[in-house]
Amino acid sequence: MKTRLAIILGVVVLCSCASAGVAKEAQAAPSGEELFRIHCHVCHPKGGNIINPKKTLSKKDREANNVKTPEDIIKNMRKPGPGMNPFPPSTLPDDEARKIADYILKTFK
Repeated sequence: MKTRLAIILGVVVLCSCASAGVAKEAQAAPSGEELFRIHCHVCHPKGGNIINPKKTLSKKDREANNVKTPEDIIKNMRKPGPGMNPFPPSTLPDDEARKIADYILKTFK
């Protein structure tokens, strides 16, 4: 009886650890779109720019401002111009900044 109870408890513990790990992985990897909504959407709704309308996220405006690559976008996130708060790596890790940059390039044409 004790052996059977120990086996059942072992299985329950293993299952709960495994499911917690899967849930944690799912939470730990937000998409570029989700990250954009969290960090950027307030000032850049639909790719616009509520602070400086000449610097939207549209391809035309990005290119006019010499922002053409993910690295250019990340550089602007880290050291933006007037009106935009900086997003240092302590606030927005490089992998998440890259996801946002890729999302911007794919979404706002």
